[in-house]
Amino acid sequence: MNTPSQSQVRSSVAQARTIVVKVGSSSLTHASGRLDVERLHALVSAIAHTSLMGARLVLVSSGAIAAGFGQLGFDERPSDVATQQATASVGQGLLMAHYESSFGRFGLRVGQILITAEDTIRATQYRNARRTLDRLLELGVVPIVNENDALASNEIRFGDNDRLSALVANMVRADALVLLTDVDCLYTEPPSRPGARRIAYVPDVVNALDHVKVSGSVSGVGTGGMVTKLEASRIAAVSGIPTVLTSADNAGPALMGDAVGTIFAPVRHRGSSRRLWISFAAEPRGGLAVDTGAAKAIRGGRASLLAAGVVGAHGDFSAGDPIWVSDEAGEHIAKGLAGYDSEEVPHMLGRNTTQLRRLLGEAYAHPLVHRDNLVLV
Repeated sequence: MNTPSQSQVRSSVAQARTIVVKVGSSSLTHASGRLDVERLHALVSAIAHTSLMGARLVLVSSGAIAAGFGQLGFDERPSDVATQQATASVGQGLLMAHYESSFGRFGLRVGQILITAEDTIRATQYRNARRTLDRLLELGVVPIVNENDALASNEIRFGDNDRLSALVANMVRADALVLLTDVDCLYTEPPSRPGARRIAYVPDVVNALDHVKVSGSVSGVGTGGMVTKLEASRIAAVSGIPTVLTSADNAGPALMGDAVGTIFAPVRHRGSSRRLWISFAAEPRGGLAVDTGAAKAIRGGRASLLAAGVVGAHGDFSAGDPIWVSDEAGEHIAKGLAGYDSEEVPHMLGRNTTQLRRLLGEAYAHPLVHRDNLVLV
């Protein structure tokens, strides 16, 4: 696709029908970590006006732990998992109560969706979450999404809501993603350093990652940072979704397509929801190693993976599970959905379709991974 101009990308945000807005903890709390209700009201006002103009809005909001630890008497965000989960349980209810009251001033209803990383990894749970979000939007409800911090463990979690917001944008097939943080835009290096320059437009975020010096979070109440925001912008861009990165104070102008913050252009046309899930959410359960000929065919983008080109398998997976496809050097070249259980694959390796049909039966005369379920990495 041709690279659009900055004005074209900002115009597409202004005209977006479905928008995912992500706000971080530091944009909703006082320096002490307690929830700042006035800042929350200001954010809701900007979002509500966009919704009342006809856009469908999904809000991905951090802040449960930040809201909860102040209520429980802690001076700072707890570091141990059990206490974080407890404070999230307290804080999430407080957070939603304020959102419900604030959106209610504009006659808007809200619905809570708590998601874990597992919900995006498992195909069935991913479809369930997508179906619920779609129905809430159809009913005119503003879904408020957060990671389920009360149940999530350090072993399997997003750790921040930036990546979650990009996956939610894929779920609802959003037309724009808006990332609200505590800095006004992307800089060539941390803005505290002399010589840091503002970046208003990023036509190709994939290449931009090599030329920008960024760091993790330094906030006492948040867990993300510019690294995670760039990664979210990359996921959105290669999914065909433009992204605006700016401060929470600029939420209204950002949603209107004004020249605030940094705008990231989409770098390809949007794929199907299924292929986007395989690309960014599905966690491989194992993998297949392929020979040179099969690797070349797959990289060509139009071939299914046949048993004749597979030289090895690893992992414990079932038909329909996501798996890696790697070349003989071990380099991942694609992700896909397995056509067979892992214990069936060794009997099929190296055999062509005719041999499989004769030796194992018609049920095995099919690709190990169909091209419709293969996504290049």
